[in-house]
Amino acid sequence: MRVALITYSTKPRGGVVHTLNLAEAMADLGADVTVWSLARQGDRGFFRTVDPKVAVRLVDFPEVDGETVTERIVRSIDMLAHAFTAADYDVVHAQDCISANAVGPCIRTIHHLDTFTTPILVECHEKAVVAPYARICVSAAVAAEVAAGWGLNPTVIPNGVRADRFIAAAADVDGQASWRRRLGRYVLAVGGIEPRKGTLDLAAAFHLLQRRYPELSLVLAGGETLFDYRDYRAEFDRLCADLGVAPVILGAVPDDDLPSLVAACEVFAFPSTKEGFGLAAMEALAAGRPVVARDLPVLREVFGATVRYAADPAGFASALADSVGDDSRAAAGRALASALTWENAARAHLDFYAGLL
Repeated sequence: MRVALITYSTKPRGGVVHTLNLAEAMADLGADVTVWSLARQGDRGFFRTVDPKVAVRLVDFPEVDGETVTERIVRSIDMLAHAFTAADYDVVHAQDCISANAVGPCIRTIHHLDTFTTPILVECHEKAVVAPYARICVSAAVAAEVAAGWGLNPTVIPNGVRADRFIAAAADVDGQASWRRRLGRYVLAVGGIEPRKGTLDLAAAFHLLQRRYPELSLVLAGGETLFDYRDYRAEFDRLCADLGVAPVILGAVPDDDLPSLVAACEVFAFPSTKEGFGLAAMEALAAGRPVVARDLPVLREVFGATVRYAADPAGFASALADSVGDDSRAAAGRALASALTWENAARAHLDFYAGLL
């Protein structure tokens, strides 16, 4: 079976992480898998090494000064559409709105639903939901949103987790010590400074947390995105200045260093306002770290009682404080993460493809 998985970026965003791990697991099961992506900012490869069993096709996407977000997305669709060769594959599987608009008839994984106001982006989002001939969601909660909004019924196939990497990092005393020498004791969030990640609420919560744990620092990692969040970042900076919060902003962390960064944190904060699964938080559970997540139906579905939940800054501050030094949920969290394998996800995808073919 010749499978094309198409994503929009080479950077370490959740959907890209999903695409690479799924591709490698399907290749291990004997599928002929090619990952396609746009190569932004001069990238010559993905943020991490890809198993050579998986073919990689990158479409050069040069930067254009002064381009709006809408113009960038439209150009992304056009360039990927021009380069993609659908006839080479038995299965074409798009992982996001851009690729679903670019590649013609396809299967689409809807990781989460977005809200746009620009007419062109609204149209792109709508087409990426309704035009594919089959749909997958990584959680039942998102599948229910699709059913409620469009009367469509996606198949649910949960994410896998590379739990082994984070379990190993939990035993890597030297790796953790290196981060702690640099950062001290810290609360960690991964995903960048943007509205969907709930970063403003996290800053407000950390301000309250500091009253109880003044020795803790707030560390933010990750952050590449197509969208222009400069206004949100400016609001975040103003709020931090007003509250006396001085976050350490690491940006994108090398993939090999991420597990030890996660394993060394006191608490992992996951205040996202919209998620499809919560892979970064699941990785933190694999590392044995306590997690505080936004109280969302999808996260309740995925994480159950393995994490604490909060709905506002005061709630996050309280739950973060209660999590410091508490390993009472660590065993259950690690067991959950370990049970979600990419091999199982890959088998489910290949069975799904075979049913369609």
